[in-house]
Amino acid sequence: LSCVTFPLPVLFPQQSGLYEYKIFGGLADCPPKLCADVYMDLDFRKQWDQYVKELHEKTYDGEKVIYWEVKYPFPLSNRDYVYIRECREMDVDGRKIWVVLAQSVSVPQCPEKPGIIRVKSYKQSLAIESDGKTGSKVYMYYFDNPGGMIPSWLVNWAAKSGVPTFLKDMQKACRNYSK
Repeated sequence: LSCVTFPLPVLFPQQSGLYEYKIFGGLADCPPKLCADVYMDLDFRKQWDQYVKELHEKTYDGEKVIYWEVKYPFPLSNRDYVYIRECREMDVDGRKIWVVLAQSVSVPQCPEKPGIIRVKSYKQSLAIESDGKTGSKVYMYYFDNPGGMIPSWLVNWAAKSGVPTFLKDMQKACRNYSK
């Protein structure tokens, strides 16, 4: 059985005391186009990502905007994100690379909800390419400011367990995906 080969995310402290995550690794038996399709499919993500409370895309002023509420462990408040994203398939010296860029936006039609903390600063870059076999090499850069007081145990859990678990879940989702 092949598994996700990701080292622990590298944490880069910012002056704010927050971290940005840079992750390199591979998803065995998940071709890059399939990885990108699974990653971009919001309806399917609701089925396999246990942390999704609400997730949908709407168009405001001609721009597609995603609303995403994430379940946080008790006693912490859930967080929500309002962001735009784009996926492009690129050809770089004959190599096909799928690139996904996402970042938070402020949309008046998506006001903050009581009891949920809005993540106002979020940025993610994802690049996926073939590993030369049946899988994918993946690079991810991720930063957000979750707001409120996040205990260090949760930051440590996200780095050590949360990200690898998410990627294993995504790998499993790739195997179960059909479109």
